[in-house]
Amino acid sequence: MSDAVRAAETAARDSYGRLLAYLAARTRDIGLAEDALSHAFTKALSDWPVSGVPDHPDAWLLTVARNAVIDRQRHLTRFHKDTEVPDMPAPETADALPDERLALMMVCAHPAIARDLHTPLMLQTVLGVEARVIAQLFMVSPAALTKRLGRAKAKVKAAGIPFSLPGPEDLPARAAAIREAIYGAYGLDWVAPGDGLGDEALYLADLLTRLLPGDAEAAGLAALIAFGNACAGARVVEGVLVPTDVQDVRLWDEELQFYADRQLTRAFGLGDLGRFQIEAAIQQVHMARKDNGETDWNALNYLYHGLIQIAPSVGAQVAQTVVTARIHGAEAGLKALTEIELDCGHAVQTLWAARADMMSDLGDVEAACAAYDRAIDLTAEAPVIAFLHAQRAKAVARI
Repeated sequence: MSDAVRAAETAARDSYGRLLAYLAARTRDIGLAEDALSHAFTKALSDWPVSGVPDHPDAWLLTVARNAVIDRQRHLTRFHKDTEVPDMPAPETADALPDERLALMMVCAHPAIARDLHTPLMLQTVLGVEARVIAQLFMVSPAALTKRLGRAKAKVKAAGIPFSLPGPEDLPARAAAIREAIYGAYGLDWVAPGDGLGDEALYLADLLTRLLPGDAEAAGLAALIAFGNACAGARVVEGVLVPTDVQDVRLWDEELQFYADRQLTRAFGLGDLGRFQIEAAIQQVHMARKDNGETDWNALNYLYHGLIQIAPSVGAQVAQTVVTARIHGAEAGLKALTEIELDCGHAVQTLWAARADMMSDLGDVEAACAAYDRAIDLTAEAPVIAFLHAQRAKAVARI
């Protein structure tokens, strides 16, 4: 890969959301802003290998995108369309570019947009996640999602939705959708960190805590993401997933862990307990192993019970059974897991992975291998697949 291509990819990863938010806020047209930015990146890939990478790539991209917008608007004006050429001065450096991503996220979470599109729209526009990835995350057709997102962007323009932060009365409702989008971005980066989504998610979560200092769940989300990012360097080693309770604590980021501790303490002090705070507390318990060398499974048991009460999910229920197995033995965990399977069906990957571990602990190697095989079939994440193969091999070695 050439330096020019690498520079363009870096700019796309690091500044896409900021550039798009800046353009969209001034054109009031998300689709036009996306097209202009796409044109700018395409031009960079053709120009930079010849002329060299500019000193300020982001400013270069914004200038090209801005010119594309102006050309498009002038073309429409020439044909008597009701449009105005926007005033878009190009900052000399990326640092001078105002960060308007939260305002764009507020637009995506506007009541005029269908609720089930709030998070997908934010993931695509603000975080640059591809539609096919979002479709996989929400288990919908990529083609159908692309059409719906396109209509939603057109609606933003047609309805004249303002690109600004809403009033205090509207902030809480929109903040909930924004938290979900930021959490979605963090989840996409969890297994294979490196594309910048985890850092972007933490930045936006921290930004949200500053906008809404009284929002306990915003602080809880910031803590959760910071805890997760602190472990990122230890989560995948030589291409294999490493569970938190056996990670090398020396690879954890102490600065991020300290930030997460402070945010979680502040969240609890606000007296409005929620899902993200409990999930963050679960991570905090795991990371306490760095200080005392042990995992407090009883504390995790208590927290998972609370999480299931506040925000029930199959993932939380399966995790609870794993904790049960740690405390009371594999038979107890397997019994709880079987009860969950009756309700959620047979296509839950984490359920089969947990069943495999429990069967292995009970010495039923044949059943364990069958469960590992099923868990492997249900995931597309290479580090997870590598981990499950390693666990399967360990089970077979016990014979």
